[in-house]
Amino acid sequence: MLLCLLPPISHAAQTGAPVFQAGAAVSNITPPLGSDIVGNWDTPQATHIHDDLHVRSLVLDDGTRRLTLVLCDNLSIDRQVYDQAKERLHKKTGIPPEHMLMAATHTHSGPPARQGNSLEPYEHLTEYQQFVADRIVDGVQCAINNLEPARIGWGSAEEPDQVNNRRWYMSAPSLMVSPFGQQDKVRMNPPRAHAALLKPAGPTDPEIVFVSVQSAEGRPIALLANYSLHYVGGVPQGHISADYFGAFADRIQELLGADRLDPPFVGVLSNGTSGDINNINFREPTPKREPYEQIHRVANIVADKVYRACQSMQYHAYAKLGARMSALTLDVRKPDEATVAWARGILDAPQEETEHKQRIYARRTLLLQEAPEHVDIWVQALRIGDVGVGAIPFETFAETGLRLKKESPLPVTFTISLANGAYGYLPTPAQHEVGGYETWLGTNRVAVDSEPAIVSKLLDHLGELAAE
Repeated sequence: MLLCLLPPISHAAQTGAPVFQAGAAVSNITPPLGSDIVGNWDTPQATHIHDDLHVRSLVLDDGTRRLTLVLCDNLSIDRQVYDQAKERLHKKTGIPPEHMLMAATHTHSGPPARQGNSLEPYEHLTEYQQFVADRIVDGVQCAINNLEPARIGWGSAEEPDQVNNRRWYMSAPSLMVSPFGQQDKVRMNPPRAHAALLKPAGPTDPEIVFVSVQSAEGRPIALLANYSLHYVGGVPQGHISADYFGAFADRIQELLGADRLDPPFVGVLSNGTSGDINNINFREPTPKREPYEQIHRVANIVADKVYRACQSMQYHAYAKLGARMSALTLDVRKPDEATVAWARGILDAPQEETEHKQRIYARRTLLLQEAPEHVDIWVQALRIGDVGVGAIPFETFAETGLRLKKESPLPVTFTISLANGAYGYLPTPAQHEVGGYETWLGTNRVAVDSEPAIVSKLLDHLGELAAE
């Protein structure tokens, strides 16, 4: 087993200064067999649990402020689940809701934790949503129970080979037609090694950013990483799995020599800005792989890059913490009369005369027609020492994350997507112009100018935190 050599500690904390503390915990959110599995066009029922789903919680305390970061193994989770968990935790622990960041990893092999189209407010959670909220509360409380004097470090590594832009310009217009019958200029997930492939429609972000905490004596407590890769897949139908997010947590624990510690070490991999990114190299034919083989391959590569960067990372006895969160009102994207008429025609027609995707988007169109005109979302930023953490409740594009990294006033910045809610995809205005799956009405549910508004608000919050 490999052991992480410990660099010297910087003596940031003087005698009498506040003591920096950290604690982490894991709680299980695996559903029973027979549960629905969401993440693809169909909704199969769970027939096998390959690996458990978890809530992974990290609590940091600088003596003045306490922050909570929670990652849940799920496709996406409605704001109502997080809001309930935050309210209960605030009453139990005193931590302000704006100091709690909660997000989904975006595994495509788990049960639904959303209702409807996420735009309609509701009061009552489903049974599974309530279970997740309960386990978030349990996990954070256990992480608080595990708080101890700690040291903290942050770093980054590059892994460009596992991230590919999945939106492509093609020379074959017939391969770029939307379910609405409209001509797009790009296609998501085009046929691999196809002669009509021209170029990707956007960039990738190869950076893995991570924050590591250890006890004052050097025992690993937790490591939170962030990588802009949608998920990996290669999971058989009917299997429950945390995808490569869970495999990373297991592998980084092994590499750091952190197995069977008490309290247990918690490895966490959060989803960055990966709305247009996946693990498929579209220039090459599909390689033959066994189920879960690619998940472990990618998880091992990413964990190894983090482990190697850990060797030269400087740990600090103290790091200043901060948080900002505000509500932002966005316009809901509404269908025009012609699109509503199209949707009704599709749903009224015999099923054999329409395509599966057409019926899906016809139903989504009518849901948006009945949705509110506006939706309030949370935009949040945290500060952990020199690190800025953005939280966006959408599947965010890589170019958005790259812009935030470039324009953030803090030395290191990363963004966690699908945080504090889930409202679909967030293309940039330029990506809206070329079309593709992520821009279709029903995949995207908010106005075209939403991405710039969110970026502006998030940069304001990062600026406020940097000025403290």
